[in-house]
Amino acid sequence: MTQLPGRKIATPLQRKWARVRSLHESQRVYIRNELSQVRGLIPILMKRRNGGQWSAEERAMLQRDLRALSNLSPYLIPLVMPGGILMLPLLAWWLDYRRKGRENNTEPASEP
Repeated sequence: MTQLPGRKIATPLQRKWARVRSLHESQRVYIRNELSQVRGLIPILMKRRNGGQWSAEERAMLQRDLRALSNLSPYLIPLVMPGGILMLPLLAWWLDYRRKGRENNTEPASEP
């Protein structure tokens, strides 16, 4: 069997690697978006330490930002573990698998 010039045949390993890369890229974008939402968190946290008081608006902002960070905790824990960065694609797959399972379970069951 001859191969056409300029055309590559992807091996199964290359296809799997491409899938891992796409999972990694989608999760990287998700993490970046979540972290960009909590940019002003440190100055607000330091306000209390420096002797200031938080207003009601700042408390609401802190609660919102800390909830957003708690959604990222499954991602942040492996990043601080030695060698944990290598687990990130596996973690992304597992989280997607769980989310898809939940979406399938929320569909109303049709009664016969």
